[in-house]
Amino acid sequence: MFTSAPLTEPLEVTGRVRAKLWVSSDAPDTDFFVRLCDVYPDGRSINVCEGQLRARFRHGFDRETFLKTGEVYPLEIDLWSTSLIFNRGHCLRVHVTSSSAPGYDPNPNTGDPFRARDYRRAARNVVFLDAQRPSHLLLPVAAGGR
Repeated sequence: MFTSAPLTEPLEVTGRVRAKLWVSSDAPDTDFFVRLCDVYPDGRSINVCEGQLRARFRHGFDRETFLKTGEVYPLEIDLWSTSLIFNRGHCLRVHVTSSSAPGYDPNPNTGDPFRARDYRRAARNVVFLDAQRPSHLLLPVAAGGR
């Protein structure tokens, strides 16, 4: 979870929000969810928009490409569009997770077809933030915004 400092002036975000993540996993398949949230001065965090990607479908739904342990992969996640003014004193938050149950069926992280068996395993996922693998959010700030 990444949270900005409180805004010193309102910030309008209008358009398509996207995330570029550089990730690795010890599982052959796992999910990544990214949420943009508006954090109120009292600490409440409200989801603004979110997107998700099942890693096996990172090259399209017409083929499955599994992850290899120790390799780093770039992922593009579309959080769809929004139009919102984040008010002064509010913070922006980016929340990256690997599950969103019960809204989405949990990934068993095995690479098996879904619901093929009851076995599930925990995945150890890493999101990279260094200069060579700069995970980031592409935020469409409206003209005149900062």
